[in-house]
Amino acid sequence: MGIETQLPTILTVLTTAAIDSINPCAIGVLILMISVILASGLSRTRMLFLGFLYVFSVFLVYLAAGLGLAYYFTTVPLVVALYISIVVGLFIILAGILEIKDYFWYGKWFSLAIPAGLSKKLHSYTERISIPGVIFLGAFVSAVELPCTGAPYLAIITLLSQNFDFTAFILLVVYNIIFVSPLIIILCLVALGVGVHHIQAWKQEARGYMRLSIGLLLVALGWLLILIANGTINLG
Repeated sequence: MGIETQLPTILTVLTTAAIDSINPCAIGVLILMISVILASGLSRTRMLFLGFLYVFSVFLVYLAAGLGLAYYFTTVPLVVALYISIVVGLFIILAGILEIKDYFWYGKWFSLAIPAGLSKKLHSYTERISIPGVIFLGAFVSAVELPCTGAPYLAIITLLSQNFDFTAFILLVVYNIIFVSPLIIILCLVALGVGVHHIQAWKQEARGYMRLSIGLLLVALGWLLILIANGTINLG
């Protein structure tokens, strides 16, 4: 059975991107980097410049990864794509269940998170506040967190790749703009005088709800992929 589906609706892309944008890793690294920059005595203007470099680096790497995966999926024969969509759907449902588990039992058993060793490296890289260091930090964060926490993005890429054209490309760009928007908001809030510790406290308090929202979304997207793959529904 071949896969014949239109692009996912804009609402599907926007909703997934909005929930995926509340990404604890990227936000946590940005908060840590801002703290290091301000503690070193650099101005808020310099902090904004370096912060936007970090955000832009995250954006570019995520977009490049999405385009690469979408291109790969478009080269796969339809019969094979059917099974890939089902496997991806099952993986995403499993990822969603793990995220929901963390709402009730955070950190227990297995979780979708960056390994401790890589997390320590991320913390050490935040001290490199040069322009090349910040660009590398953004790229490294994206490359590390994509396999661990990129399930929502993978779901959207799989959906878009089934009919990838210029509209799908624009949707992918929009997804990534929304994905980095909380990072931009945090930068602006700190520049306006909001304390970094307030943002860090909010992140800790909202951590469970982030996991629950992402988990529910992933379960829904996983089922959507499977139903599209077996021809049960056709997105319009």
